[in-house]
Amino acid sequence: MSTDQQWDIVTGVGLTALAVAAGRAAESERPDALINDPYASRLVAAARPSAPVSFSDGKLLADGTDDELWSGTSDYVGLRSRVFDDYFLRASADGIRQVVILASGLDTRAYRLPWPSGTVCFELDQPAVLGFKSATLDEEGAAPGCDHRPVPVDLRDDWGAALETRGFDRSRPTAWLAEGLLPYLPPEAEVRLFEEVSRLSAADSRFALERIDNMHHLLNDPLVRERADSVGFDLLALLPGGEREPVEKQLTRLGWQFEDHPVAESAAAFQRPQTGPSMFREHVTHTIARRA
Repeated sequence: MSTDQQWDIVTGVGLTALAVAAGRAAESERPDALINDPYASRLVAAARPSAPVSFSDGKLLADGTDDELWSGTSDYVGLRSRVFDDYFLRASADGIRQVVILASGLDTRAYRLPWPSGTVCFELDQPAVLGFKSATLDEEGAAPGCDHRPVPVDLRDDWGAALETRGFDRSRPTAWLAEGLLPYLPPEAEVRLFEEVSRLSAADSRFALERIDNMHHLLNDPLVRERADSVGFDLLALLPGGEREPVEKQLTRLGWQFEDHPVAESAAAFQRPQTGPSMFREHVTHTIARRA
């Protein structure tokens, strides 16, 4: 495993997973909630973040302040979570019983979604992140609703071999998810990830991705910079440089058929206007791909 740029839940990329969990907790408190994550608030509390976080009427509060960025973030996280929840439910309805969540962070879908009998869910992430989540959920008495198999591995390393060691069956169709992952991978690691997913995907496999165009521009949004600076967190330092091949070209080259769904489209479908900065509406696309 790589020895550089590793993280736990309160450092580096782990902090972004904590923010996403806080967004799910806030969404779950709304009267019109798009998801119900009964574990998210406990995960946030157990992490003991440096900036106080609480929840009120479905809005995410940091330092006791309800601001535009936090509210907009929780709005987007709730919508994104529902989009990918539905993706997994559709895959399950189509008979897929093998699921892989890449860089799962504090994702709790293995515990909160109604998985059909026989479903195996693999979660890949840094050992410290998976260990923290497992220990916290065990303390809560939470039990997964599927055959849940954590895979502690760095996605910049040979994660495919680690996945197969845990019992992944490449002959079975798989529903893959890369949510909040791609911007944090170096370009060469992103290429390897797409190639490895493709190598391991049987016919009729699915691949859902969150695509963020021009992430550096997004993180330079004044509201984003102000909030990051207020907690001493340099978001831009997490992003590797280098030119990237467009995701759509990679998917096409590797034999995937796909549909793009802009955030505005999903927001309209769920009657959930996106508040706060326009960054999510303008820069983020949800892509659903299928292997013929």
